[in-house]
Order: sequence, then C-alpha cells, then structure tokens
Amino acid sequence: MSLTTRIRQHERGLLFRHGDFVRLLPPGTHRFWGRLVGGPRAEVHVANTLATRFEHPMLDVLLQSADVRRDLEVVENSDTQRAVVWKDGRVMGVLGPGRFAFWKTPAKLRVEQYDVETFRFEHRSLQAILQSAEAGRWLDGVKVDAGETVLLFRDGVLVDRLGEGLHVFWKGTGHVTWKTVSLREQMLDVAGQEIITADKVSLRVNLVVTFLVSDPIKSVTATADAAQALYRDAQLALRAVIGTRQLDGLLADKESVGNELRQMIVARAGELGLSVRSVGLRDIILPGDMKTLLNQVIAATKEAEANVIRRREETAAARSQANTAKLLAENPALARLKELEALQQILAGAKATFVLGQTDLAKQVTGLLSSRESS
Repeated sequence: MSLTTRIRQHERGLLFRHGDFVRLLPPGTHRFWGRLVGGPRAEVHVANTLATRFEHPMLDVLLQSADVRRDLEVVENSDTQRAVVWKDGRVMGVLGPGRFAFWKTPAKLRVEQYDVETFRFEHRSLQAILQSAEAGRWLDGVKVDAGETVLLFRDGVLVDRLGEGLHVFWKGTGHVTWKTVSLREQMLDVAGQEIITADKVSLRVNLVVTFLVSDPIKSVTATADAAQALYRDAQLALRAVIGTRQLDGLLADKESVGNELRQMIVARAGELGLSVRSVGLRDIILPGDMKTLLNQVIAATKEAEANVIRRREETAAARSQANTAKLLAENPALARLKELEALQQILAGAKATFVLGQTDLAKQVTGLLSSRESS
C-alpha cells in the first residue's frame, strides 16, 4: 500500500508517522510505500506559505528539525520583549511574549525586536505601526496639543514630562497614568461674594484673577486641583481686604484694592506652581436701599459744590467791580472814557445829533434823556 502526495510551489508538507513528525516535504510529488511509512498510519499535513505566519500545535517539536528551521523565520520574545514584523516593506503585526514562526518565502520578512524596559517606543514609521490590528494590545500613547504639557507617571513615579506631539510607550511595564496641564493663560471668576465692609455695609464683589501654570510638576503634586485651591485663596483674601475698608474708600480707589489682593495671592500661587498675571475688582454691587441713599448723598454733595462755586464767582465779580470803581475814582480821564463808551452803547443804532456844552458830560446826557421822556 502506498501514499502519493503532491506539494505545490507555495506549499510545504509535514510528514507524520504514527503521530510523530518525520520530515519536511518540499514542493513536488512524493510517494511513500506503506511498509516504509507504516501503512495507513502515515499522513501529510500541507501548509500554505502564502499565509506567511505558520501555526501548528506541535510547533516546538517541528522546530527541532533542521529542515523546518531552514524554511522558517522564528521569533522568540521573552516576557520583556516585543517584536514588529514587516512583510514586503509593510507592517504585518506586533508580537508580544512567546514563540512565533513565519515562512521565509515567498514574502520578504523583516523582524524588529524591542525591550519594553526602555518604556518609550519611537520609530520613523510610527503611524504605520499604530494602524496594525495588534498595536493597541501592546502599545499605548498620549497626544499633547500646542500650549499643553503632559506629566507621565509609572507606578506612581513621575518618569517624563512630554511636550506637544504624539508619544507612544509599551504596555505591560507597570501602571501608567498621565496628567495633562494647560500652559495657556487662564481666568478665575470669583463671583458674588457677600462681604461686610468696615463701616458695616453689606455688598457683593466680583473678583477676576488671571494666571498661568509656571511649574507643571508642582501644580500637580502640591494639590489635587491647583486652580480650585487658588480660587479658595482668592475668596479668603478678598474678604480680608474688603473687611478692613470703608465703603467710600473702596469705591474711590478700587485699583489699590486690586494691588493689595495681588500681593496676598501671588505668594500662595507660587506654592501651587502658578503665576498670577492680574487681579482686579470687576463689579461692586450695593443693596437697593444703599444705592438710593448713596445717590442722595452724591446729589447733596454735588449741590453743595455748585453753591460754593456760585458764591466764589459772585465774590470774585464784586471784588472786580470794587477794584474798577477805585481805579476810575483815581483816574478822571479814564472815567471820562468809560462815560463815552457807555454813551456809545446807549446811542447805538439811533439817528440823533447832540451839541454838548462845557458842563459835565454825564449831566448833559441825563438832562437830554429826561427832556425826551417828558416830551
């Protein structure tokens, strides 16, 4: 009894006898006599090399054969090793720990092996590798946008600070976490704080604080939420500053209040890894009855100021008239010129001819006017 098997060019045959591997069969026709191979207990397993990756439950036994080793590319990864397999210049897959076998023909293979203890994974064809179906099982990554930085932790220990771009690392190297920190300017709106001033006036104050992260590591490790901590400190500082001022002084000089608040907040912000850019009072909101009273006070103040200005102008006018009268009394010629100017204004637009004698000009004009009124 004989067994005839034809192995095509893209195939290889695995000859077994009584369940034990005998040898590898190359392409061609192979005939075995039953006596040689044990009769019906002989069998041939045909493997397709176009599948590239070779998988068999007896792989470890097969690899002991020199013929099999010659036709297979074997990749052996320890627990801390990974491999990237390229087929004809394209990514075929990413391999974890274990033993893997690939047919050397007809495809052209290239294997890159890595030690995951290096943690970071960098490659000139990184995007192509990440598109592989198995990449997500063995690789992880974080994308950092412009204006941000990322703090990378492994087993609770800070291992790296990442700038903008895509950063990839191996999985299975510990518990990996990361924290994204924005480096852009941020704003805290401390709104609607009910505060009592030194003169017992209750009001609401809105405070605006702009800041940015100056020390990302300190901002993450010093407190659970640096922005929230700064918000709380700004509230306390606002109450402390407003509570020591009277309402009039507060309304008259809000800028100095902002500067004092800034000095109080800056020191605490530095401890949180933050840098304060500006602090200012945005709104001071008074109760309705206090608004009415304040408007009345302002109106009375302005009216008093107007009266003072009016009296000052009247006094200045009277003083000017007294000075003028004294000057005219001391200078008769100047008085005569003033009389002529007054006469010119009186007779402006009138068609009249007057003949004046030697007496006083003012008396003559008075007499003429009196005669005209009697006629």
